[in-house]
Amino acid sequence: MDRRLFLQGSGALAGFGLLNGCAKHVAAPPVAAAGAAPALPFYDMPGPIAPIRADLDRIFRITVCLRPFRAVGPRLDVVKIGDKPVVTNYGHGGSGWSLSWGSADVAVRKAMAAAPGVKDCAIIGAGALGLTAALTAQRMGYNVTIYAKERVPYVRSVRATGSWTPDSRIALTDQAPATFAAEWEAMARTSWAMYNSYLGTAGSPIEWTDRYALNDEGPTGRRVKPDPNMPVAAAGAPPKHDFARFADRIADLGPGSQIMPPGSTPFPTKYVQRSSSMSFNVAGYAKQLMQEFFIAGGRMEYREFHTPNEFSTLKEGVVICCTGYDSRALWSDESIVPVRGQIAWLIPQEGVTYGIYYKRLNVLARRDGIVMQPSGIGEEEGWNDTNEQPDRAAAEAGVKILQELYARMEPIIAKRGSGIKT
Repeated sequence: MDRRLFLQGSGALAGFGLLNGCAKHVAAPPVAAAGAAPALPFYDMPGPIAPIRADLDRIFRITVCLRPFRAVGPRLDVVKIGDKPVVTNYGHGGSGWSLSWGSADVAVRKAMAAAPGVKDCAIIGAGALGLTAALTAQRMGYNVTIYAKERVPYVRSVRATGSWTPDSRIALTDQAPATFAAEWEAMARTSWAMYNSYLGTAGSPIEWTDRYALNDEGPTGRRVKPDPNMPVAAAGAPPKHDFARFADRIADLGPGSQIMPPGSTPFPTKYVQRSSSMSFNVAGYAKQLMQEFFIAGGRMEYREFHTPNEFSTLKEGVVICCTGYDSRALWSDESIVPVRGQIAWLIPQEGVTYGIYYKRLNVLARRDGIVMQPSGIGEEEGWNDTNEQPDRAAAEAGVKILQELYARMEPIIAKRGSGIKT
């Protein structure tokens, strides 16, 4: 396919590989002539979509992250290490960035209640949860020091997909406490409000993107396939783990998805579902959080902790522990299950600002790269897998799926007689 091909259309996938079911079905208006493509209302017309340059040599890195999943939800407890109150803030699964501000608000308020009058706070960890907890503590009047063995860009958090997915692998339906849904909603709404304050700021750390879910099977068309390495009762049985879903509780926060009329986009699949979602340009966003922390007088020290008892040696009167997957070893917390996720990165491309879900491949164009994440077995993918070695073959398979998609689209554009050179 000629790389100069410019496709017309636009779209979205709610979340990243996540369709909330909040769809508005748009009926196609009458066409002007027999055989003409149906039109959308002027205000809802898709914008231009540039094809992604899906070449194997444009993969510039492959990253792997272990999501810290807890069946009962994140751990936000107050424990005493000697006389020092320690607030735990870890176990957010695939929702770390999305829930970070809301979780930070909970953790800092618990720290204030556990140690009234204390003005010096230690934050353990400098990932998504650590940075937002540190900034939240500063904004609530604390003098803050971050203690961490790694900082951006080396923390696991920067390997995230970068989508607003507040209920991704956050808990199991039958194990989360009865109060958790309401607690989750409060965290999600707090985070949402804070993320909105970053929209339009320099470097666009947070922005809205359109995404398409493309398939030939149905409007939502995403089948969850059982993990072949896990025993199931019978062929075709559902996944072993029933992940909690709370998106309906915050459906008012964003737009619903659209079933696009046939012919209104250049995509070749029978069903095209468009939605809009917040995206995090993680590289720039994480650096901005670091800068805000230091500008506000924060301090950071490199330090690795092997047991929580070491927190008692810190001079600060209260500690908030945000150590992500490392909490499994630090706290000897076997409730944390690693869920492996791999992302292949294509070179950023000017004019490519959308995301797609096609043949179990999630793709999202960010300013720091076009990320591709396979989703072959739904949320069970990577369950209890501690392997952090990149899989080059899986990355190249993602590129080939994109090549196949754009090859299917080329004759559609030619048939439209759009005037695009091919």
